[in-house]
Formats: sequence, structure tokens, C-alpha cells
Amino acid sequence: MRNDSHTVPDSLESLGLTPAQTTLYTALLRLHRASLAELAEAVDRPEEPLGHQLAALVRLGVVDQQSGEYFARHPAGALGRLIAERLDRLAEESRRIDSALGSIRTLMRDYDAGHDYRRGPFPVELVSGADELYESVVGMAVNAPPLELLTAIPDQRTVADFARKYADQWIDAHRHGLLSLRALLPVGSLTVSGLREKLRMLTEAGARVRTLDRVPSWFFTAGQDAAGLPAQWGGNLPENAYNYYYVRAPIVVGVLRSLFGELWARAEPLPWAEAADGAIQVLRLAAQGLPDETIARHLGVSVRTVRARFAEAMADLGAQSRFHAGVEAARRGWLDDGKP
Repeated sequence: MRNDSHTVPDSLESLGLTPAQTTLYTALLRLHRASLAELAEAVDRPEEPLGHQLAALVRLGVVDQQSGEYFARHPAGALGRLIAERLDRLAEESRRIDSALGSIRTLMRDYDAGHDYRRGPFPVELVSGADELYESVVGMAVNAPPLELLTAIPDQRTVADFARKYADQWIDAHRHGLLSLRALLPVGSLTVSGLREKLRMLTEAGARVRTLDRVPSWFFTAGQDAAGLPAQWGGNLPENAYNYYYVRAPIVVGVLRSLFGELWARAEPLPWAEAADGAIQVLRLAAQGLPDETIARHLGVSVRTVRARFAEAMADLGAQSRFHAGVEAARRGWLDDGKP
């Protein structure tokens, strides 16, 4: 007797079952146990090919055989094991892809180095003045939002100038999704008057700030092809009239980004930092099922800023998707009320 009732979709192919095997497994589930002859009658097919398909299902672990009869294992256990094995294979494939991406980045650096070498001396411009420095950063952010800005500030006087006169520009740029900032400060500068409030506003807008006992020199990188270097490495910017060199060369930017990454890995969070930094805020709200637009209204920022914070969270967590970022954040305890 042929069974014409509804069968499981062919989506089980991703677990290693062919459509014919899926049909056979479904029929056996309904019979619970059956001989080869009974199954052949149920699906109206010859016994010989069914025998081969049943042997494959036994190897996959979704069917058992005993005393000439076949038993269907419960789908939750049988298919759950196949899903787990499939996820393990996907995770391994993802690791291989990550390794390949790392190789591509290395090759890109080699390409940039060769390109810079072939095209001769790269442009270097001497710039003077604090106003020019901070306004140029905002200008670059307006032209190519969100501008990824990495900056290291080694001395209290430069930090004090920033807090007193220029922080509000960067806070506003961050709130409007124009800027994505990571900053390193010497821990001794945290006593600068008014700095704590400015840093609180910056981090609430999505910036990330860490501290070191000693920051070796002032520098910044803007995106992948622009950087600022002090006229004297390790020197105090205000004492040198804010003279700095503006350089547009991927190879120089790459070196400074690598240096920043090494320093960032050793740096500590702000001592008063709470778990609710920008990236974690959007993850927690997204975990409540809120869409980007609602999260933006809740935080008082733009939708672009919300999406930039998701990207930052995914980068920090090594995640390939928002769902993956949420799973990893939950695993690390970032979605709890405590500090991550």
C-alpha cells in the first residue's frame, strides 16, 4: 500500500540524507518498526534499492536494525546528532575561511608595500595648530562616515586641551554616526579636570577608550590610508605648537595600526567604565527583540550609529553575524547586568 501523505521537506539533504532516504525515514517513523518487505509495500518500491538506503540510514545513525526489522530513532536525538556534526563541520570551515582572510590581509599589506615602493615617495604634509588637527578629523569623518579613528595621546596637557575645547566635536560626530573612535590615554591623565564627564559622553556615544601606564607617543590613523605623526616622536604636541606630519600611505598606516593593536591589547578599560558601553548596549537591546530604529530612539543616536556599534561588537567577538554575536556575548556574560 502506497503512503501518499505529507513527507518531510528535502531540507534534510544538508544533513546527508537524500530525498529518497528522507521519504523512507519518514515512512519508518510512522510505522515505528517494520521489515524490509513491509517498508517496500508502504512506499511502493522494490526491496533491493530500499535495502541499500536502509543500510545508509543505519550508518547515519537515524535507523537501527535488529532481528530483521528496522526501527526509526527519535528525530530529536537522531537528527540532533547530525545537526551537531554539521555545525562542527561548519565551524571548522569558518575557521579555515578566517585563516584565508588573514592570509588575504597579509597579501594586501605586501601589495600596498610594493605599490608604495613603485610610486616613489609618499606625500607628507606638515600641519600646525590644534584647531586644524581636530577640525581635519571631523572633516574626514563627514566625507567618509563612519571614519575609523585610532589615536594615542601620551601626555596630560594634550588630554586637557582635548577635554576643554575639542571633545564636544568628536562626541557630536560619534552621535551622528560619522566617527568610530578608539583612544589610548595614560592612566595618570584621568585626573584632568572635566575629562571624566567627556569620556563618559564619548563612550555612551559608542567610542572605546582604554588606558596604559605610559603611552609611547602621540599618533593617529584615519581609515586605512591616512595617519598623523608628531614632529618629534614621543614629544608633547602643545609644546611643539601642535606641529605634526599628515601622511597618506597605506604602508605607514599599516605599521601604526599594528602598533596601536599591540598597545590596545595591553591596555585596561577606564576604571569607572560600566558594562553599558555602546556595543554592549545595542546587543542587550537587540536581545530583547528591538529593531535598529527602536534601539536608535532608545539610545538617542542615529540608526547608522547603531549599525556601526553592531559591527564593532561583531569584530570584538569574532562573530560572522549578529546572531552569532548575540550567542557569543551571552556566553561571555555581556548580556547580564554585571560587568563583562
